Amino acid sequence: MKYTAHIKAADPSGSKHRGRKWPWIWLARQRLAAYGTTFALIAVMAGPLLAQGRVAIVALGASNTEGWGVSPSQAYPARLQALLVAKGIVANVSNAGIAGDSTGGMLARLDHAVPAGTRIVILQPGTNDERMGTGTERSANIEKIRSRLAARNIKLLVVENAMLDALPRSELRADGVHFTPAGYAILAERILPQVLAALGQ
Repeated sequence: MKYTAHIKAADPSGSKHRGRKWPWIWLARQRLAAYGTTFALIAVMAGPLLAQGRVAIVALGASNTEGWGVSPSQAYPARLQALLVAKGIVANVSNAGIAGDSTGGMLARLDHAVPAGTRIVILQPGTNDERMGTGTERSANIEKIRSRLAARNIKLLVVENAMLDALPRSELRADGVHFTPAGYAILAERILPQVLAALGQ
């Protein structure tokens, strides 16, 4: 059974984070190769968590999933986990975000990033496909991710770019792309209802 929910903003306020020159991207590319081992470790470490009955959720995406420029505890996946726990849901939200990644990269590392037993994947496709000149492949890659997860009975939530555009401009950092810790906390709050719905809450 296929389950896909697209998380959209009700009133997007523009696409200020698109089409920018991103001076930080060279560092992101250097870091990209190093993440293969990291996600293999995530898959290994997730085993005990699943055995303990935790709800396993994976946040898959680019820099605004990773939380570029903030600590891991301030990125939206950690904030979302805290919100779920506060509601009595014992959950583990793994951060599988890589700055500079494209949907093709996300598709390529899907199996490593999403271990067996995962209930939900939250996909933030981002805008790197456009920057890399592979924008025409974006929709097809998202569909392939959805199909592969559906085959594993994993629900998919897609965080649309409009949701990022609709976050308060006061929480957008000087680079015009990434957000403050408060901005990521707001993002987690806006994603929470869709996660609860996917869990049947």
